[in-house]
Amino acid sequence: MSEVRAGLGYTEEHEWAEARGAVIRIGISDFAQCQLGDIVFVEFPEVGATLEANYPMGTIESVKTVSDLFSPVSGTVVKVNEELLDEPQKVNEDPYGEGWIIEVEVEGEAAEVVAALWSAERYGAFVASK
Repeated sequence: MSEVRAGLGYTEEHEWAEARGAVIRIGISDFAQCQLGDIVFVEFPEVGATLEANYPMGTIESVKTVSDLFSPVSGTVVKVNEELLDEPQKVNEDPYGEGWIIEVEVEGEAAEVVAALWSAERYGAFVASK
């Protein structure tokens, strides 16, 4: 069974978001990386790009398929995980840690923005039904 980490916000598209001070760190869930299989490439937006919640922000490619990445929040990209360019497998190995994808600055309190997403309990129930 896939890990659903408490304290994160989740989306129906299998992205997670974590408030880290004034920014939000975003990645894909353990369930998503399991479904995709071996990740071979991650395309993410550039620093400074403006994202809109629920719209594509990049792609993730595995040996099986290419999937869109959807931003769980609206805001401005302030940091990208450049290590994924050379080591995309980090998404498989540690999706909630070293496999994070981007960090976004949002308007308002980051913790409140994350709290408006699906809870770990709701997301866990959702993936259990898959």
